[in-house]
Amino acid sequence: MSGSRSRELAALKAKVAALEAGGRADSDSLPFGAAEIDSCLPGAGLPLARWHELVCDGMETETAAAPAAVAALMAAPLARRGEAVWVTRRDDLWAPGLAGLGFPPERLIQVCARDEAEALAVMEDALATVGVAAVMGEVEAVDLTAGRRLQLACEKLGATGFLIRRRPYGGQARREASGSAAATRWRVASAPSEPASGEFGLGAPRFRLALERCRGGRTGAWIVEAAGAYCMEAGDVAHPLRLVADLGDLGVAPAQSDRRAA
Repeated sequence: MSGSRSRELAALKAKVAALEAGGRADSDSLPFGAAEIDSCLPGAGLPLARWHELVCDGMETETAAAPAAVAALMAAPLARRGEAVWVTRRDDLWAPGLAGLGFPPERLIQVCARDEAEALAVMEDALATVGVAAVMGEVEAVDLTAGRRLQLACEKLGATGFLIRRRPYGGQARREASGSAAATRWRVASAPSEPASGEFGLGAPRFRLALERCRGGRTGAWIVEAAGAYCMEAGDVAHPLRLVADLGDLGVAPAQSDRRAA
């Protein structure tokens, strides 16, 4: 079976799984435009009217820069449909940086919460507010009760949530109950950029993106990059995240044939 044929079959299976789960595959998802990613997701795209979890490792959990960038890129197409609310614990969100990724800053509403409980409460209220299409929230941990409340808020008016796991003041990670009400869980890390042919300096931002959990779908891992400033012209449906490579296809450099043992 050819690669394209197997990807089409995988995408069809994902749509069937979404329908069996009660989802509407044609209208309740946002495709990435890359079959390798979309075939892993129910409805062949990021499920809408649900909330998604983005996590990172090590010391990056204090800034969560990479997950925040990916959340902005995922939410950029949704911001064309309504307002976008970003709930932070530290007042360090840089709107010009979001604009450089293609996120429309004129649609952005920033809220700085005093603590975890307030951040989750603001997210819940924003998701259930008329005119809001996407809500990003920086939260250290979320238990099953809070997760279910977020999901109910998403379902009220169809807004989509992106929960960015961040410890803004460092310290030890909080313990939380196992399991999650999130539709998907993504692990994000920065990846080396590659300048365009014939150019010098840094290329487009790249990320290692791993889909660790997906209700009604399957896991996967890829290298993706920001596709440049997102065009806000009417009719432009290109996704601002572009697939670079499947992590499973990354090969190891071949050994030198003239290398001899010492």
